[in-house]
Amino acid sequence: MTLDARRVLLIANPAAQNGRGADAAAEAEVLLREALRGAAVEVRPTAGPRHGVDLAAGAAGFDVVVALGGDGIIHEVVNGLMALPADARPALGVIPVGSGNDYAGTLSMSCDVARAVGQLVAARPVAVDVGRVNGEWFAETVSFGLDAAIALDTVERRRRTGRTGTALYLAAGLDQLMHHLDCRPYRVSFDDGPLQPGEMFLFAVQNGPTYGGGFSVAPEASVADGRLDVVIAHPPLSRAKATLIFMLAKDGRHTRFRELEFRRVRRVRVEFDEEPPAQVDGERLRGTAFDITVTPHALHVLVPPQARAEVVGDLSPRGYVHVPEASDAEGDA
Repeated sequence: MTLDARRVLLIANPAAQNGRGADAAAEAEVLLREALRGAAVEVRPTAGPRHGVDLAAGAAGFDVVVALGGDGIIHEVVNGLMALPADARPALGVIPVGSGNDYAGTLSMSCDVARAVGQLVAARPVAVDVGRVNGEWFAETVSFGLDAAIALDTVERRRRTGRTGTALYLAAGLDQLMHHLDCRPYRVSFDDGPLQPGEMFLFAVQNGPTYGGGFSVAPEASVADGRLDVVIAHPPLSRAKATLIFMLAKDGRHTRFRELEFRRVRRVRVEFDEEPPAQVDGERLRGTAFDITVTPHALHVLVPPQARAEVVGDLSPRGYVHVPEASDAEGDA
């Protein structure tokens, strides 16, 4: 490990992946002790929701805090670490054992525990951005409308069926598209500009490129450029075209549709007349008004050598406003 890791804290969600988290934590502990001979490795499992926040907030004195589980435990650990003073904040490592694993995917971390430990041992610490919405820190995503409804429906389906992964998000997405394609009015301000009215089906604010288990909604997003990527789907949008865009977004091939607006900003304020479906890193978010900001280079994260430089490298801020033109074929879909 390139970081001088004398003390490592492993915060594990034992309930991750329908109970696999406990076995994964035991495996990771053994592998970390073998790989980091001479280092003290402590394991602290979470006992319930938000416990990871408290564990990470008490991690001053550790060199590295490793979050083992899905995006939910990473979200909690990030919030705990950000509660610490910057000079007392350990670096974050990730061992993905979840259903979506979007932040781990952004970092190019393997979902195999042994490989993930090997990646951490060879990793470099990179200063990355952290988003914030109404006082809550986020690692990857916050969104409103259709995509948030899909994310929340996915969580409910996972609890009900025990299934995980992209296929579950796909099933939830198709169901929402067929039965809940709702257009919502909103008012938005970008970078402290005036509030402007609009209508949307989907409104995503991304630190990293993906949500929903790898759907690349903001394929150009970087966690190290000091910006948030905003994606808005505007009316008119038929169910057929919305479904096509949804399917193409799996691989980031949706960006040329005229109904989609892309921006790269530092700050967003968005207001709704009624509470919309909303999620932050896959967790439910409540409210009607949301202030969203980014704190550049706020957290050091262990990044493996194979991570994509355009996502986690030291990039110059690019800021842009982009409303793509649709091709003839896509425009007629």
